[in-house]
Amino acid sequence: MPIKPDKFLWASLLGGCRIHKNVELAEKAAEALFEIEPENPATYVTMANIYATAGKWAEVAKIRTIMDDRGVVKKPGKSWIEVKRKTHVFLKSKQIHEFLGELSRRMKEEGFVPDTNSVLHDVEEEQKEQNLSYHSEKLAIAYGVISTAAGTPIKVFKNLRTCVDCHTAIKFISKIVDRKIVVRDSARFHCFENGSCSCRDYW
Repeated sequence: MPIKPDKFLWASLLGGCRIHKNVELAEKAAEALFEIEPENPATYVTMANIYATAGKWAEVAKIRTIMDDRGVVKKPGKSWIEVKRKTHVFLKSKQIHEFLGELSRRMKEEGFVPDTNSVLHDVEEEQKEQNLSYHSEKLAIAYGVISTAAGTPIKVFKNLRTCVDCHTAIKFISKIVDRKIVVRDSARFHCFENGSCSCRDYW
C-alpha cells in the first residue's frame, strides 16, 4: 500500500475476517490494532467472537485473560428508543418478554435460525439461544412495536456493534411486523425493511 494502514483500515479488515471466518488473517489484523489502540475493547470482543465461531474456546479464554491483565473492560450493551418524546433505555419487562417470545416463535416459522456462534460461553445450544433472545436492541424494538401505532417507523440506538444474530433477527422482525426499523449501532446506520437491511449484511 502507498499509505500506512490506520486503525479504521485494520478494523474493517478484522470485521471482514469475522464475516468470512478467516482466523489467521484476523489474528494479524488484531495484532496491529492491539499495538495502535490497546485500550479499545471492540478488538478483543471481535477476536473472541471469531475464536468462538471457530470453536477455539481456549483462545477465547486467552483473550479474556489478556483483557483482565490490561484492564480492558467491555461496555455492557444497552439500547434506547424514543417513543412519544420520551427516551427509554433497556429495561426489561414481562410484557416485552412475552411479545419477544411470540416474535421468536413466528420468526422460526418463517425460517429464522438463531446464530449462536457469537455467544462467548461453551454452553448448551438452548442456553445460547436464550442468551441471545434478550439482547438490548431486541428489547428496544419489541417495546417500540407494542408502544406505537401500526406502520410507525422504529428508531433504535445501541452503544455497541450489533451482533450477527440480532442483525438477522431484525430482518425477520421488520417483515413480520411490517415496520421500517432503523438501528444506529457503534459502526453505522442499519435500515431494515421487508426482511432486508441497507448494509447488505456488511458492517
